[in-house]
Amino acid sequence: MKTPLTKRTTALLATTLLALLAGCGQGGGRTEARGTEPATPSAAPAKVSGASGLPGMPPVLDPDDVYAAGRPGLLSPVVRGFPSRVYVPNTKSHTVSVIDPKTYKVVRTIPVGAQPQHVVPSWDLKTLWVNNNRGHTLTPIDPRTGAAGKPVEVHDPYNLYFTPNGTHAVVMASLDRELVFRDPHTMERKHVEPVSCYGVNHADFSADGRYFIVSCEFSAELLKVDTEKMKVVAQLRLPFEGAMPQDVKLSPDGKTFYIADMMAHGVWVLDGEKFTRPKLLPTGRGAHGLYVSRDSQEMFITNRGEGSVSVFDFTKNDLTKKWWLPDGGSPDMGGISADGKVLWLSGRYDSEVYALDTRTGKQLARIPVGDGPHGLAVYPQPGRYSLGHTGVFR
Repeated sequence: MKTPLTKRTTALLATTLLALLAGCGQGGGRTEARGTEPATPSAAPAKVSGASGLPGMPPVLDPDDVYAAGRPGLLSPVVRGFPSRVYVPNTKSHTVSVIDPKTYKVVRTIPVGAQPQHVVPSWDLKTLWVNNNRGHTLTPIDPRTGAAGKPVEVHDPYNLYFTPNGTHAVVMASLDRELVFRDPHTMERKHVEPVSCYGVNHADFSADGRYFIVSCEFSAELLKVDTEKMKVVAQLRLPFEGAMPQDVKLSPDGKTFYIADMMAHGVWVLDGEKFTRPKLLPTGRGAHGLYVSRDSQEMFITNRGEGSVSVFDFTKNDLTKKWWLPDGGSPDMGGISADGKVLWLSGRYDSEVYALDTRTGKQLARIPVGDGPHGLAVYPQPGRYSLGHTGVFR
């Protein structure tokens, strides 16, 4: 699966790593409040001017691959000392199970607020935020020690993202029908963007960071949001009766957005720039989570309703494999190990976590956890900064 990097990409990676070593702090744990100033990135952000990109966003390392910074071994100095763990929010148990990926054992259980939905790495990589949806709080976890800090009051935090320049956190307030832009450290509210759709859920950003696409699961709609203006600029309804869009993921070349749909049983293929009627790619019953391989060649699609994972090949522009969990299950959200060899997924309705070989789909482990495991985060992972969710790194 490994694809050699271009000379240009290799040079850019080397330059970035030198910048990381020279200028980045080593502190773990929760960052201190700094008003409305953006967080300090792993590498000093280049100023992208005008319509070319979002001001202050570190540009992608390779214009042909937005995930070039996510190759195995490219750990930021910020996270290099963190122990490798899998963090599993259990929505019905109100806890986070912490798994050691070497032993496939739960090594810690952390009590958090009511209905934790996702564990989200902060933009500066120093903190993991647990989204306690019905507890109306975010619980910070220090990934260096595994200790939970004092919860921060945030209303209806179903999901959490960060703008690519690190200026704002974006709370997906699903039941409140709002996108809430907050300070990425203190979580102080900065701007509220009301939405007319129901169930704002998941999102991903364009390659230049100028806009992001949001799924609205309860009204079968998608939103296009201007990142800098913090405004919804377009809205469309999916052409499928009863559609329920879920995870959103940008293609490596930055040209296409993919949106999983658990009722249309497939993935919508959307041109984000044109934002016109998307096409449906059938994958399996209950399509839910989307994860790009470390070499940017494939995307793993979880089909929660049938216990399978579909594999989409970007170069072939087609589905090439389908893996079935040997004893069934409900694969939901998750992430890929830092070395790219293991796909970790929560079993939403089975109180378990699955570890799959990313080359063969073979089940490596099936681990009991709390009730209702959902937005599982594998941490640390390669990348310069986090866009949020369960770990979308660039």
